[in-house]
Amino acid sequence: MDLSFLEILKVVFLGIVEGITEWLPISSTGHMLLVDEFLKLNMTEAFKEMFFVVIQLGAILAVVLLFWNKMFPFQFKDKTQPIIKKDIFSLWFKVVVACIPGAVVTILFDDYIEAHFHTPIVIAATLIIYGIAFIWIENWNKNRRAKVTDLGDVTYKIAFMIGLFQVLSIIPGTSRSGSTIIGALLIGVSRVVAAEFTFFLAVPVMFGLSALKILKFGLDFTGAELAVLGIGMFVAFAVSVFVIKFLMSYIKKHDFKVFGWYRIALGIIVLAYFTIM
Repeated sequence: MDLSFLEILKVVFLGIVEGITEWLPISSTGHMLLVDEFLKLNMTEAFKEMFFVVIQLGAILAVVLLFWNKMFPFQFKDKTQPIIKKDIFSLWFKVVVACIPGAVVTILFDDYIEAHFHTPIVIAATLIIYGIAFIWIENWNKNRRAKVTDLGDVTYKIAFMIGLFQVLSIIPGTSRSGSTIIGALLIGVSRVVAAEFTFFLAVPVMFGLSALKILKFGLDFTGAELAVLGIGMFVAFAVSVFVIKFLMSYIKKHDFKVFGWYRIALGIIVLAYFTIM
């Protein structure tokens, strides 16, 4: 693999795209695949397949940094309080339950999906379909009050139902965060809690997917390949820190419809371009 200055710029750009799109419900994988149609990377198909997944670990580490106090289930500062934070442990068990449907479907169908559905037309279609879904759900929710307004109120049943919606994200262009947020909104979870639970859910999901992709690729990395992974993950991490802060501030006062309109517009552009070409 030739690690020229131009290739480094391409990897940096992909890291920026990943950092922005991982947390906004607009599909990071879909955007990465679309960018690759125009910005060809000088790497093998096997490495590229792995890279597009593992680069997301950088974005995940941004969540761990920003939500450490909510995610870490132990405390050692106050000796008058229990070391184990039972509420956080309970939440992680619910996250595990939510991961089960996606894990089963990914193990069974991931290779098939990659072979048949990683196309610009499929991405365009899912961008449009779920863009419409966001707008419809937000309009439907306008006069409804959320039943779940705190992470602690998420039950095992709700967690599993959100996990079922996450299964939809195996199709590129859907968006993992988008599918879980849509599912959460439909069953009465507030926007803020839907986003926060999505952040929690992303941690084991992306670590698991990355481990599978790395094992499939093998551990025989060249120096250039390690450099590409490192640069991509670092840029995705740095950008994600700002994007997550923006998203959490934005959804306290606004709904998700703007992302729905963006998805529809992008989907139409992509569909038109690849139909004409």
